[in-house]
Amino acid sequence: MNHVDEIACLLYLEGQLEQSRARELSAHVGECPSCRALLQALERESRLLTRAMLEEDEAVPARLLASVEQGHDPVRWAWIVTLGFAAAAVYVLWTGIVEPWQQQLAQAGFGTSNLISLLFFQGAFWKGWQSMISIFETIALITMGGLSLFLLRRRKRRWTAMALMVPVILAALALPSPAAAAEIRKANSLVIAKDETIKNDLIFGGGQLRVDGTVEGDVIAFAESVEVNGHVGGDLIAFSQSVRVNGHVDGNVRSFSNNVTITGAVKKNMTAFVELLKLDSSGGIGGSLIVFSARNSLDGRIGRDFLAFSARTFLNGVIGGSMKIRGHDLVIGPTAEIDGAALMEQRGRHEVDVSAKARLASPLKVNHVEERRTYSHPRYYFWKVVWLAAAFLLGMVLIFLLPKFSREAVQEAGRYLWAAPVGLVAAIAVLVLVVIACVTVVGIPLGLTALASWFFVFHVADVVVGAWLGELILGRSGNPGALLGRMALGLFILRALFMVPKVGGWVHLVVWLWGFGAVSMALFYRFQPRTAVPGGTAAAPASA
Repeated sequence: MNHVDEIACLLYLEGQLEQSRARELSAHVGECPSCRALLQALERESRLLTRAMLEEDEAVPARLLASVEQGHDPVRWAWIVTLGFAAAAVYVLWTGIVEPWQQQLAQAGFGTSNLISLLFFQGAFWKGWQSMISIFETIALITMGGLSLFLLRRRKRRWTAMALMVPVILAALALPSPAAAAEIRKANSLVIAKDETIKNDLIFGGGQLRVDGTVEGDVIAFAESVEVNGHVGGDLIAFSQSVRVNGHVDGNVRSFSNNVTITGAVKKNMTAFVELLKLDSSGGIGGSLIVFSARNSLDGRIGRDFLAFSARTFLNGVIGGSMKIRGHDLVIGPTAEIDGAALMEQRGRHEVDVSAKARLASPLKVNHVEERRTYSHPRYYFWKVVWLAAAFLLGMVLIFLLPKFSREAVQEAGRYLWAAPVGLVAAIAVLVLVVIACVTVVGIPLGLTALASWFFVFHVADVVVGAWLGELILGRSGNPGALLGRMALGLFILRALFMVPKVGGWVHLVVWLWGFGAVSMALFYRFQPRTAVPGGTAAAPASA
């Protein structure tokens, strides 16, 4: 018989030939070497084609296999360096910042668990915002649903995953939202009369709010002025120019205001970020007081501890616990009384005036914090070298682990007129999305992950701009080692610019936004490739 053709061989391999014809072809292949070689080649190609169709992605990148075969494995030692650097950073952060603050708070009478419980879990920040959770929960669900649909549309062939995800998203969006547990009012001026009682929370936005009656829940106010002459059964949260409490607040007071005056009674704790805090002799705070202010005037009674970060403090009242102040001036009058330890961390050499008639459980301890010139202290330059080395290690890891993306980000940094504005918009947008996501429990992991990525990209910004600056000086090169050297030169120049007095801070801000924008544009073009321009050339960034 004549030689068999490729069609007959393919039908034979597929099992579609008639039995008689298949026996003839098998007998011929056993005697004819050329036909046997053709059949074996087609069988091998068929297996490879079947395997390629089953595997959607490459199991191991070819460049990594090539590196391992040559005896070089940059990924392994790059990860080792990264983990070592991360461990060192955590150690420095804990020993240099967290642990000293924890010890200082413990000396002032604020234990770790007590402080967290005071600020959040027993305070208004944990309780007061529960009335607004239904609104933000809906926004978070819509955001997560839209993000899921956007990601799924890029995988149109995976209909099984889409069939499972879409009903879940639609069911979550269709769930009935809980009934609002707050009374929301908006007006230029709102007065709660003496005989009026609001039996749930009150959320107010507008000009002036005056509570002469009773609010059994929390009061959350975004106003020019807030005045409480009646009774608030819950917490008071105020974002306003002025706050005045003449009545009674059974819960906590949290204020972000210009000035706060307390002539009534606050049963629990108070936290204030203000310019001026005044506690009248007729006023009192049953729990602890934490204040960040320019000036404090305290004539009333504080039931527990007092912690202040203030420039000036005038104390003529009673503190039932410990006192710790960090600031410049402190005046303790003759009617003052401190039942616990008293500590003053003073900046500068101002006199601390303590009246001889003041009753202190223990003598006031004053620690003077020297304001040294940073440029004349060796420690300043030591930490600059440490941060330069950290930035170099981060850039080295990025260049070896993600060489193509690193090159694209450096190329986008060359579009500096676009990179800085895009970086400003992207940085603000990410923070807004983090706040929206973290409002609900479901979105907290997503929000924390986005916030961690936000900080990471800001650290990468110096590396990207430094690599671009090095290429501007020494010229471009496709070799990762050469790019690493250019990045080192650029980082050294940037760190030197950051140390220039009065200008370095602004340079650092511009570099942050510049690099953030470059990374953002590189990520955008990764997920949304540039379209081809007329003439057959593509506008996509070149890769190394």
